[in-house]
Amino acid sequence: MSVNSIRQDEVQREVDKKDTLVRLYRYLFRYKTKLLGVVFLLAVTVSISLVSPLFIERAIDVHVAAGDWKRLLLLGAAALAAYLIFMAGSRAQTILMASVTNQVLLEIREELYSHIQTLSFHFFDSRPTGKILARVIGDVNSLKEMLTDSVTQLVPGFATVLGVAVIMLVKNPLLALAALITLPLLAGGMFWVMNVGHRLWQIYRKKSSNLNAFIHEDMSGIRIIQSFAAEEETRTDFYQLADEQRLSFINAVRIADCFGPVVDITWGMGAFLLYFIGIKIIGAEKVGVGTLMAFSTYLGMFWNPIRNLASFYNKLVTNLSAAERIFDILDTPAEITDREDAGELPEIRGEVRFEDVTFAYADEPDRNVLEHVSFRVLPGQTVALVGPTGAGKTTIVNLISRFYDVKSGSIYIDDHEIHEVTMESLRRQMGIMTQENFLFTGTIRENICYGRPDATEEEMIAAAKAVNAHGFIMNLEKGYDTEISERGARFSIGQRQLLAFARTMLTDPRILILDEATSSIDTHTEILVQEGIRHLLENRTSFVVAHRLSTIRNADRIFVINQKGILEDGTHRELMEKKGAYYELYRISSAQDLALAAKPVRTSDG
Repeated sequence: MSVNSIRQDEVQREVDKKDTLVRLYRYLFRYKTKLLGVVFLLAVTVSISLVSPLFIERAIDVHVAAGDWKRLLLLGAAALAAYLIFMAGSRAQTILMASVTNQVLLEIREELYSHIQTLSFHFFDSRPTGKILARVIGDVNSLKEMLTDSVTQLVPGFATVLGVAVIMLVKNPLLALAALITLPLLAGGMFWVMNVGHRLWQIYRKKSSNLNAFIHEDMSGIRIIQSFAAEEETRTDFYQLADEQRLSFINAVRIADCFGPVVDITWGMGAFLLYFIGIKIIGAEKVGVGTLMAFSTYLGMFWNPIRNLASFYNKLVTNLSAAERIFDILDTPAEITDREDAGELPEIRGEVRFEDVTFAYADEPDRNVLEHVSFRVLPGQTVALVGPTGAGKTTIVNLISRFYDVKSGSIYIDDHEIHEVTMESLRRQMGIMTQENFLFTGTIRENICYGRPDATEEEMIAAAKAVNAHGFIMNLEKGYDTEISERGARFSIGQRQLLAFARTMLTDPRILILDEATSSIDTHTEILVQEGIRHLLENRTSFVVAHRLSTIRNADRIFVINQKGILEDGTHRELMEKKGAYYELYRISSAQDLALAAKPVRTSDG
């Protein structure tokens, strides 16, 4: 299976930048009413800013020149009223746009999270969890300013630039052309910065993802790190990844910082040409002091939005890579999905049937893990799966639960082909236990009732008693209300598995899957668990992937999995008499159990 490590940059599909932008802005356009309100407020504020220099021109060239102080005061009052309206409109548009942006971010994050939940085990097996978190949290957050500025800067910026250019051309075409002649230089500089900058920001996002994945893995494995005194080695790795992120950020920022100088240079050249032509060539007496001052103000009004547009362009280049990473996940197809005509699986008896099943993992389609596997398990039977590591034991039980899809062949539950029923109705009637039983942060009560939040107190306690978990729970100070920290650190491995057994017991599954569920339990706890398992197995079809063969002697059937299929099938007695593969496995396993029993008992497991 191809795996992306924490030190390996992720590979993304190359996509057209315009397609990414159009797709992103579709989320904004879902809020048309609010956006129209923002655009209206922007129209008001931009209109006021465009006429403001005309107040200055009229005040100087008309009222001051004529000494008409009364009209000058009236003009000042009108300018003040316009300014107050401008401030109120700016504040309202900021609040309204923030509301839209936050709603869009929430929508994108929810869509991303929901889609990730539909992806197969292969998706999660092939990349560190931290890299997935980086996209759900960091990449989504980075879109906030870009989405907000798309409306609050892009729309008024273009409107202001266009309005100023029209006013300047109408009032004095020669001065307007002098002020705007440097625009091609600006366009060329921005084009260069965009192409180089976008590639560098993509690299930065990947390096940040690597660092995020390392920190997540490091914190998850902190006990192992401290146990092996590997702090220095992990610090070295952290410094290296952090330095790679720092250097990638510096390289990207160096290019991004070129936006400002490009704008300033072209602005300065435009201002110089404006004054040179206006004063030296045309003559200040012909242009008029008020007009020259108005043009000077308009020049600032023209280049300030361009500076803002360049800043927005910079954010666009910076964060477009984040949008691409988000859509890269959203475009990852869910390999395991319900058919359109899939129906609900009715309450089952528990018969399981494989018919000529062949399976290979998606990234290695030519290497079959199972080939032409067929068997039938009757309702209520307990089937043990044994065999060497990697033979396909866990693969078989994962296919029953439809965590993976078969390459060819069919799997039936009570004569219902599993592709013809919904996954939710299929898995609702199954209980799955592994040796890595995850406990959620919360109380013991919440963890046991995870699969049945509507269970009564009596049902919850009965489930805990059935797997012998009730005793140690009641010895805790808060009993079932005891808080479980991340990964259940305060409980031993055996206790965590007892809680997981109780969680499964409460759902009352018709088909039970135990995937080496007792391999990590100490001998004392295993005695308690085996007694609980006997209750759990009653009247259920059960598949037990066994590590200790001594624990499955009473199984109705034993499958020896090897050579891409079922090598042997029978009861413990039948297979021992056959003296084949199972006989050899059992002999080796018994020797290992005797060796373990001879070792001193350690109580570090709690």
